[in-house]
Amino acid sequence: MARNRDETRRATRESDPLVEAARYRVRRDAEARGEQVEEANPGQPTMEQRAQIIENSIQQAIRRGEFDNLPGAGKPLPGLTGTHDPDWWIRRKIEREQLTGLGPPALLLRTEDKELEAKLDRLASESAVREHLETFNRRIVEARRQLQGGPPVVTPTRDVDAELERWRQRRQERLRDAEANRRAEQEAYAAMSWRERRRFRRQSGR
Repeated sequence: MARNRDETRRATRESDPLVEAARYRVRRDAEARGEQVEEANPGQPTMEQRAQIIENSIQQAIRRGEFDNLPGAGKPLPGLTGTHDPDWWIRRKIEREQLTGLGPPALLLRTEDKELEAKLDRLASESAVREHLETFNRRIVEARRQLQGGPPVVTPTRDVDAELERWRQRRQERLRDAEANRRAEQEAYAAMSWRERRRFRRQSGR
């Protein structure tokens, strides 16, 4: 039975149009170069034939559109611009998997620096903002003094008073936006009919 299966597989390979087409192209190219192609085993394609079969399969997949709309199609490869970062793979893994508290201090501080304003905006008082900024600056200075190796610390310290002033401005803008939204909702509610108000209260749970 095993012999019959081997013969069946061999007959299938020999009748495969892709294999035959590959063999024909190899023989034609060899004849054009004045060479003679000898197949040691007629049932097995040569390396050149296998390469041609793979190329044909790829071209057919392209024509069928199997490579269309792949993730990242038409976009530049990440990491090709800018200066070389020897720890790019660590940074990429941390960003991709959103890991926190892992990695060299230089990478952690760089990530925190990008998210610093958003974190400050979640703090409720000026004293909390000042304390967070002072701690952040102290960690940068300590990381610059560390002698444990790793990438250099390039994250700059923050001007505490300047950051506090920007925090106040952002807070005032948020308060103004919230007040404007509240007034707009009140005006829209006042313009509703009693049925629309009842429907609005039911939907909003009021």
